[in-house]
Amino acid sequence: MYSVYIIYSEKLDKYYIGDSADVQNRLLKHNRKSKGFTSLGRPWILVFQELFDTKKEAMARENQLKKWKNRERIESLIKSGSKHHNCKMNKSQL
Repeated sequence: MYSVYIIYSEKLDKYYIGDSADVQNRLLKHNRKSKGFTSLGRPWILVFQELFDTKKEAMARENQLKKWKNRERIESLIKSGSKHHNCKMNKSQL
């Protein structure tokens, strides 16, 4: 399974969208080892996750969300949960 995830930094008041086969490990890397943008926003929390059967599907969804470039739309997605086939929302770390 592959996931598209959205993490949030209260420090920056920003969201970051990514994809991974192991979201928990990826979140740890964002919070410990990252360089660049995500290193500035530690700690990051997982606020949304969608599951897909293939990496190709996850990457397509990630690209779709990144093209939105609209905070209100992203926040609406987070609040409403996923409406996509074979997807789940995970707010356990809020």
